[in-house]
Amino acid sequence: MKVPNIERTKTIMTDRSVVYIFEGEDVPDVVGLGSGEKSYIESRFSEGDEFVVINRFNDKYIFLVKQPEGKEQFHVSEKLRRIAYKIKEEITGKYIEELCVVSINAYQGAEVDFTEALILSVYKFDKYKRKSLKQENGSFPDRILLYGCADDKSLEWLKLTLAALFWVRDAINEPVSFMNSVQFAEEIRRLGAISGFKVDILNGKQIEALKMGGILAVNRGSVDPPAFCVLEHKPDKCVNIKPIALVGKGIVYDTGGLNIKTGDYMAGMKGDMAGGAAVAGVMSVIAKFGLPVHVVAFIPITDNRPGGNAFTQGDIVTMYNNTTVEIGNTDAEGRLILADAISYASKYDPSLLINIATLTGSASATFGVHAIAMMSNAKREIVDLMVESGNRVYERVAELPLWEEYGELIRSDVADLSNVGKGRVAGAITAGKFLENFTDVPLIHLDIAGTGKLSNDDFYRLKGHPGSGMRLLAEFIKRVSENQIAK
Repeated sequence: MKVPNIERTKTIMTDRSVVYIFEGEDVPDVVGLGSGEKSYIESRFSEGDEFVVINRFNDKYIFLVKQPEGKEQFHVSEKLRRIAYKIKEEITGKYIEELCVVSINAYQGAEVDFTEALILSVYKFDKYKRKSLKQENGSFPDRILLYGCADDKSLEWLKLTLAALFWVRDAINEPVSFMNSVQFAEEIRRLGAISGFKVDILNGKQIEALKMGGILAVNRGSVDPPAFCVLEHKPDKCVNIKPIALVGKGIVYDTGGLNIKTGDYMAGMKGDMAGGAAVAGVMSVIAKFGLPVHVVAFIPITDNRPGGNAFTQGDIVTMYNNTTVEIGNTDAEGRLILADAISYASKYDPSLLINIATLTGSASATFGVHAIAMMSNAKREIVDLMVESGNRVYERVAELPLWEEYGELIRSDVADLSNVGKGRVAGAITAGKFLENFTDVPLIHLDIAGTGKLSNDDFYRLKGHPGSGMRLLAEFIKRVSENQIAK
């Protein structure tokens, strides 16, 4: 599915269907309603309705949305996004070709927030459906016109973010029968070519030459070779002296290896490369927008299968940085490929290293679908900026500690480290603590296991694989470029 065309308009297109977002108790006069209609609408809002739909006939409709209330601005923004999710059924059911979104006395950017959530709410992965079934849920406007306070940069950021997130969702939703390690790397290369960032792909032999033992161990049970993508956005003038490094987990399918997943735990494991897809999406946004920030990104790619000469419990693996790791569980594979990527990324001397991954069931059990688990040893102003970015796009982060005592849980009797902790305690933290051993660079570790795979719609974060973390990281890097921190 393609993102609809989004444009600015200097006039309210009253000859089309219109969404009016307004603040206060009274419906604005500009809507052009009669006194009886206004009384009816105001009574609906007084009874607690979040929006009202008026049929103007000839396939023209008026959607009235009252700006919600909230303690903080980001709460108000998210409530408006959720109203957009609820109103999408009304819009898609009416076969509207063009829609005008109007902000009247609402907060600055209300029409952008509404439009963002509305479009994300109608995303569909229908590549493999017959054409006759693709429109079974109705249609969506081909063109959306924004009237209000949207400026050109905000509009451009919206369009680029939506396009990138659709790409991310498509990549995650593809089955591994298509999106294997080789294909995923190729899709990233194509994205780089159209977005303007550089992509180098290391093949299996090059990974062997670099002695990336973690990636090679996980790949041993697969018939497909591993890949390692190095992405770079480096404009002529950058606000940062040292680059920011991003690392995304690219497990295109996770069976658990010889510690094979049981029951329904393997369902949806085509989405175990969500972190890698999110990183590629971020690079697309910042490159096309032209953010003056030097960013390098690393995506290690393989599947984790129990075939061939698959790695086993008890194996000892020598990683890229020469750390030895005892394998306590082959289903803790993500941290192995991330560790190699993190230590390789450190060679670029970044000022900050951020990794994102669907890593642990512990993170999901702790925070559910409502927060990304974050662990960090970076300075406070950097962490606070990540928190603020998460609030803005409502991909909120919840911080867990990386205290040195947790390091005791991943000590091995026969190697430097174990890839799992002792027992089931503090699983999300020990995974972060494991990764901390592979760099001296300030680290932010984001575990999207809970937010990256949903059993039901979380409003516009749709059931399945919503592309968690991409909007968060894009917003964070944009704020870095504005605040000129993380130099």
